[in-house]
Amino acid sequence: MADVPDDLALPTALAEVAEVGFEWEYDEETDEASGCDFELYDQFEEPDRTAWWFRLWTGNQEVDGGEFRFFGTTGAGDYTGFWLVRPDAPITDQPVVYIGSEGERGVIAGDLGDLLWLFAAGLGPAEAFTDPDSATMPNDAFHAVAERHAPGRSRAPTQIVTAARAEFPHFSDLIDAMCR
Repeated sequence: MADVPDDLALPTALAEVAEVGFEWEYDEETDEASGCDFELYDQFEEPDRTAWWFRLWTGNQEVDGGEFRFFGTTGAGDYTGFWLVRPDAPITDQPVVYIGSEGERGVIAGDLGDLLWLFAAGLGPAEAFTDPDSATMPNDAFHAVAERHAPGRSRAPTQIVTAARAEFPHFSDLIDAMCR
């Protein structure tokens, strides 16, 4: 892999999650999926790429998505990234948002540590957004990453998502204001 500019390099914990990777399978016969449909990028999305799709998604040529740093996507085109809303806080302390291809959006984790524990519980960003109570298979490899980078912070996924949404109740309003 080519050298990644410092401003696009993923935090160490996310790079470790990317090395492990997510497993996802779809059974056409039963119309059921297992695992998480989520792919972490090797680096943060280039700002020009974010601006391109964010303008399409919002229908607003005056926005560029610069208040976000996206680091992953699903096969359906949903995006996950940090929302740079806490002044002077490092990126790992910023909330994590989910922006769906069909207009869904929400805060799913208060910071990277919370996101790591969602992954450890077996949830991807889409699952955390749609149903943080869903039955999942915990992931031992992600659990080890979470213990290393956010020790002692394990909580139920519903608690993580509920706390993040309570801290940032106006995220959807912000997005609404950007859409045309």
